[in-house]
Parts: sequence; C-alpha cells; structure tokens
Amino acid sequence: MNPIKILIVGCGNMGASHAAAYHQMPEFEICGLVARGESKNRLNEKLKSNYPLFDKYEDALAQSKPDAVCISTYPDTHEEFAIKALEADCHIFIEKPLADTVTGCERIIQKANETGKKVVVGYILRHHPSWIRFIEESQKLGKPLVMRMNLNQQSHGYMWDVHRNLMKSLSPIVDCGVHYIDVMCQMTRSKPLSVTAIGARLTDDIASDNYNYGQLQIRFEDGSVGWYEAGWGPMISETAFFIKDVFGPKGAVSIVAKDAGASGKSDDVDSHTKTESIRVHHAAINDKNEFTKADQWIDMKDEPNHQELCNREQSYFLKAIQKDLDLSDHLQDALNSLKIAFACDESVKTGKVVEV
Repeated sequence: MNPIKILIVGCGNMGASHAAAYHQMPEFEICGLVARGESKNRLNEKLKSNYPLFDKYEDALAQSKPDAVCISTYPDTHEEFAIKALEADCHIFIEKPLADTVTGCERIIQKANETGKKVVVGYILRHHPSWIRFIEESQKLGKPLVMRMNLNQQSHGYMWDVHRNLMKSLSPIVDCGVHYIDVMCQMTRSKPLSVTAIGARLTDDIASDNYNYGQLQIRFEDGSVGWYEAGWGPMISETAFFIKDVFGPKGAVSIVAKDAGASGKSDDVDSHTKTESIRVHHAAINDKNEFTKADQWIDMKDEPNHQELCNREQSYFLKAIQKDLDLSDHLQDALNSLKIAFACDESVKTGKVVEV
C-alpha cells in the first residue's frame, strides 16, 4: 500500500511530537508542515528533513493534496480546519478539544459521518497503560466513587505565551478539563447530572471575561462525585499540583508520582502523564477496626514517555484508517466531555448549578 500522505498543521509542542511520530512510521509520508511563524522551520531542522513548508493552511491543503491532516493548532481554529479537511476528503487526527464550541464539535462529527472519513481526537491518556490501569483499579472500589484530580501549571517563559494564547478561546478547566472529565466518565460509567464550578481571574494579561484558575465539581447518576482543578500562569502555586486520587466503599487508588510531582515539574509536559507508581488501599477492617490487608504498590516501571504516547496515538489513527474502525463512541465521548466542560464554564460565569 502507498503511504498515507499527511499534512501537519501546527508545529508547536504537540504538533512537533505528532510529526516526529509520523516521521518514523513508514505507513505515513509527511507532505507538508504548516505554521504562521518559525516553528515549521525549527521542526524541519529537528527532524533533519526537508518537508515542504506553508504559511497558510488553505494553500497547503490545495497544493499538497494530503490523504490525512494532523491539526494541532489553537482550539479556535479546530472547527474551520477540520471541516475544510473533511471537505477535501481527508482523514483527521485533531488535538483536544475537538472544537471550541459544542455546536462546532457537532458539525465536525456530522461532516465526518457524511464523508465517511476517520476523525481521531487526541485524548492521550486513553493510550497510557498506567492510566488504563488506574481506571481499572478504580472500578474495583464499589460505588459511589469520589474522584479528586488537578493539574495546576506554574507556567512562565514560552509556556505562558502558549497558555495566554489558549485562553483567547478557552479557560483551563475546559482545555485541560476534558481529559480528566473523560477519565471520570470512564471510571463511573454513569451519566453526569449536574456541575458546579468556581473560577478566578488572576492576571490582566487575559481577556476580562476569562479566568486562569478554575475548579469544577460533577455529580453522577450513580451517586459518584468528582472535582478537577486547573490553573495557568506565573502566579500559580506548585503545591499539590499532582493529585490523582479515587476512593470508594472498598478502598482507594492513587497515582503517586514522586519525581513527576516534584517542585519545578508542573510546567513539564512529560510530567503531566507520568504515574511512576499506583497505590491501592483496601478498606476492609476486623472487629478491632484494624486494616486486614496492607496497601498494594503497583510499580509502573518502563512506562511510555510523552513522545511514545504520541507514537501510540498515531498507531491508533493508522489502525482506524486501515481497519475502518467505527469511531462513533470515540467521537460521542469527545462531545460529551466537551459538553460537561462547557457546562462547568457556564457555572463559573453565572455562579449557578448547571444541569447536564
């Protein structure tokens, strides 16, 4: 079979990682790099390649005639770029969130159904063996579950530029929150009922109607509850930025990342997916209220780094194309997590409980 010609749109952090994956996969052939600035030139140098470079997406789409498009641009471009790719008869790998509005997300899904093309959304934790194990262990704890997660990032330098640009269209609890909302939905396998959320604008460097710190709470039909906290900026504390913890009637399971959760790591993309070890606590007690079973430590040695996770995402994308996988549930999950995240955003701005 001829390799799949793929156009890389967005050559920053995630775009560069995905390009590196395609670069070493013989099943793909990069037919162009698209970016407005110099990131495409730096990526070409990094890959030691001479891929065609484009400033404008539309020009690249028309001239390179790709079979597939990898979209890793800011969320406010996702809907437009995805629709144009589908109209050009291309498969799509697109970074989360699928779009910056629920209606935009629905339009992409509708267009994908009309064209029969594959659309895979970059939910990187779904490809991480340690997070898969974390979810599996949580499902052994009984119901209801209490889920506690956060990812505050003390961003500065280049990453503060990235975060400020992201906040032109989305808040941290929407952009990052969709990952962890998706995890909570997998853990409970239950319908979310309502959300509440709080937020604070801690800088004048972002729009007056946005906020760079937020915390959301979700109530599920089975009685489970969960919260997620996210903040971006140079003023954000690094204390307890790495909480991934679940408990239920039968005990608790926690990700314990001693190195990835250390000081100075909150803004390190590799640290965001590391688990290092999982601690399983058993709640069973005897007639003296003493625990009958010691905590179990699961050492997640040799877990994939960030680049390897991106490689796995692209292997799944390839499989979706070659094996004609049904991605209906995949896209519905992406839509549902975005709906919940935007409901949380509405709660921040109105101060009210929002029914989902």
